[in-house]
Amino acid sequence: MNNREHIEILLLRLPLLYPDARCVLKYYGDPEKLLIATILSARTTDKSVNQVTPLLWSTVRDIKGLASANRDLIEDMVHSLGFFRSKAKSIQNAAEWLLANDGLPDTIEGLVRIPGVGRKTANVIIGEVFHKPAIIVDTHVGRLSGRLDLTRAKQPDRIEAKLRKLLPEESRTSFSHQLGFHGRAVCTSRNPSCDVCDFKEICPGRGIR
Repeated sequence: MNNREHIEILLLRLPLLYPDARCVLKYYGDPEKLLIATILSARTTDKSVNQVTPLLWSTVRDIKGLASANRDLIEDMVHSLGFFRSKAKSIQNAAEWLLANDGLPDTIEGLVRIPGVGRKTANVIIGEVFHKPAIIVDTHVGRLSGRLDLTRAKQPDRIEAKLRKLLPEESRTSFSHQLGFHGRAVCTSRNPSCDVCDFKEICPGRGIR
């Protein structure tokens, strides 16, 4: 069975398994706050970010307040997320960029010009805010793409490019969220629950030790 056949099965079953799959980062209806939350989510969990952002926004209030806040204060608030110095710098630089450039661009090319924004963050914004097809290669989508033999690529941008070839446009954003939910619930990084996985008959288990 090849990767296109794998994709067909995934597209049929994932929506049934995870009908409520979505972006779970809290952003209070403010797209710019989603950008900040997504930058903070690098190398940590969405759950951890959602525990930090209420304090962040209750303190600095908005993007303007974030841009002008004391750096030590921001570092203290995001300390639990790891890499707190670089994350504090990134979100303040992003806030300054947003103020100087009158908000969020609506293209990947425009979004990646924002300090601290890579393709994953840009795709989150494209899919969630602008409702355009987006392939969000977070740690779960990257891991499962390899395990399910959708691609042998390791780099997120190459995984994204391969999935773009395999997935119809209208399914890209939902597929990203659904595969991510499966990665959190079943196909975890360590000790995946292969015995109860709905895809065990098609999964070669690449990368599972």
